[in-house]
Amino acid sequence: MMLALGVTATSALAQTTALQLPPIAPGPFKADWSSLTNYQTPEWFRDAKFGIWAHWGPQCEPEHGDWYARSMYIPGNNDYKTHIAEFGHPSTNGFKEVIHRWKAAHFNPDQLLRFYKQNGAKYFMALANHHDNFDLFDSIYQPWNSVALGPQKDLIGGWARAAHKNGLRFAVSVHASHAWSWYEPAQGADKDGPFAGVPYDGKLTKADGKGQWWDGLDPQDLYAQNHTPGTKLEWRWDASQGSSTPDAAYMEKFFRRTKQLWDDYHPDQIYFDDSVLPFHGVNDEIGLTLAAHFYNSSIQLHGHNEAVMNNKMLNDVQRQAMVYDIERGKAEGILPQPWQTDTCIGSWHYNQDILTKHQYKSAASVVRMLADIVSKNGNLMLSVPLQRDGTPDADEIKIVSEIGAWMKVNGEAIYATRPWRIYGEGPSTVAVEKGRFDGQTDVQKKPFTAEDIRFTQAKDGKTLYALVLEIPKNGQINIKSLAEQSAHWPGKVGSVQLLGVSAKLKFIRDAEGLHITLPQKSQGKIALAFKIRS
Repeated sequence: MMLALGVTATSALAQTTALQLPPIAPGPFKADWSSLTNYQTPEWFRDAKFGIWAHWGPQCEPEHGDWYARSMYIPGNNDYKTHIAEFGHPSTNGFKEVIHRWKAAHFNPDQLLRFYKQNGAKYFMALANHHDNFDLFDSIYQPWNSVALGPQKDLIGGWARAAHKNGLRFAVSVHASHAWSWYEPAQGADKDGPFAGVPYDGKLTKADGKGQWWDGLDPQDLYAQNHTPGTKLEWRWDASQGSSTPDAAYMEKFFRRTKQLWDDYHPDQIYFDDSVLPFHGVNDEIGLTLAAHFYNSSIQLHGHNEAVMNNKMLNDVQRQAMVYDIERGKAEGILPQPWQTDTCIGSWHYNQDILTKHQYKSAASVVRMLADIVSKNGNLMLSVPLQRDGTPDADEIKIVSEIGAWMKVNGEAIYATRPWRIYGEGPSTVAVEKGRFDGQTDVQKKPFTAEDIRFTQAKDGKTLYALVLEIPKNGQINIKSLAEQSAHWPGKVGSVQLLGVSAKLKFIRDAEGLHITLPQKSQGKIALAFKIRS
């Protein structure tokens, strides 16, 4: 049952935990759904369309892929086995040792963001913390942070300065709300072998650090395991499904860390890896109050609200209060409010095995995905995993460069465009593949054809762009939606231009469609973009 203004029955019953939150920025937005639904997505986000994300932190040190800091505590998991070989047993050498070893030796944000901008990115997102609970900035409230430990650098500060220098909008992603339950395997112990019954280091306390490299630090500030674990990791904090429930102190600390991140670094955008809001199902006050603070403080800074806040699994009302995000997926059609796909060309955290096997998403698949997303009123935030030292690998450099080459020719059909009357035509608009989290899958398995076309239009509505997702072998394109007497384009077609080609195109319009003959030498190997005017 869905209650008024986007509060689910589960979360409505859970609003019982008393919180002591610091004051927030004054302004028109209040910490409730009714107020927040007055939100309007800023034009910069609607125009940007394409961003790149550095989903990079200490879990990239082993270069074994995502969720390492959890799976290394699960016997039988490959990360558990390799951790023992590379770092030691998790009873003595847990994830804190991975943090200690991670130095981010070649962190050069200015060089990397200059490369991303040159290849089409209009905004950049940096990981501020992950489920591993390690803050990648000069955190007042989390002693386990990148300034005090590991790289001993303010990574978010470095990213922010580089983004501003390179003229990119700056975004941060925050995932730490789930550390409470995500780290619960760190409370376990081996059932057999030489360490049988010896607790993993998730149960260590400050007193245990005497004489150790982490002397003076409390491992519980990192692992947050002074509680009885749940029986299942449940993302929606549903106790009936086995989830444990975070206490008020944990949630308040998360609030203060996140507010400091916003106040100190002034990002334009913040992405939460949460369903609806951080701690939704336990207490919505955290997320609602953060949203009100972000929007009000953005108004104070800019004179109007420039802030973007992303969350996942939103209903129609909630999508009016923030920007809806679909992880590794796409909308099924044009959505009334702007939205975002977040996805990755490989594993979220760097995985050396993907490079070895050359298994990244291709530039062609990313471009076609981008065209589909933009045609439906969305943006693409693409994660390009970084190696432990902070650099992309050779395959990633090649892929990003190929995306950039296509964008240099065809970006006019992407940037600062708006949805047309329909998003597309062709077989891919009829048979769709469901996504894991919501909507459609980000990259469909069935190949596109030259009949698969996506549409965008200029903001003034006078220019239509048709993006043909597969280059035809016979040199002929037919756009059925632009046939004579089409309800979508009732007037005449006066000109058709292929972006990147100055030569005039031959075209015929009849009852079957707009038939276009390609020049002998057309630009690109991925997809074509046509500029059509009356």
